[in-house]
Amino acid sequence: MREGDNHAYTELYHRFFGVLYIHAFKRLKNEGEAQDVIQDLFARLWHRRNEITIETKVSYYLYTCVRNRILDQIEHGKIKDKYIRSLQDFIEAGTNTTDEYVDAKELSSAIEKEIASLHPQMRRVFVMSRFQGLNYKAIAGELDISEQTVRTHVKKALRILRARLGVLLCVQLLLHFFIKK
Repeated sequence: MREGDNHAYTELYHRFFGVLYIHAFKRLKNEGEAQDVIQDLFARLWHRRNEITIETKVSYYLYTCVRNRILDQIEHGKIKDKYIRSLQDFIEAGTNTTDEYVDAKELSSAIEKEIASLHPQMRRVFVMSRFQGLNYKAIAGELDISEQTVRTHVKKALRILRARLGVLLCVQLLLHFFIKK
């Protein structure tokens, strides 16, 4: 076979394929994987025929090669399972993230609608306070009103939003905007 004799290779293949296949199948419990292991073994045997030096019986050498390939196959299967589980976890986390994103978008839309329905001056003060992050003094200076008027507008806006959106949504609103700061 080392000299490229196809007949020697064919003889080796026919003599050992069956028993090696049965050996691989018993370990892997999968016909396709067992056949792939044996086919890969014989393909590599032919391609590396000039490099291989067999110092034991050919059957011992072939069984050892099959055993090593089976162990590689099992290890590869474990790694593949690990990546599949990781991908499933990622997809599930993405689903939760998507649901949370949709909920947040709906909440944000409801909040924007309620803010838009506020009295114009109250809305302007509230937006400057909560969205632009300005303090009461800066708002009062920009709008040429007293700080107490700014404080009153923000309090009334929060009371209206709390009544319309509910306490839970108001808390989420406040947390969201304070976290953004």
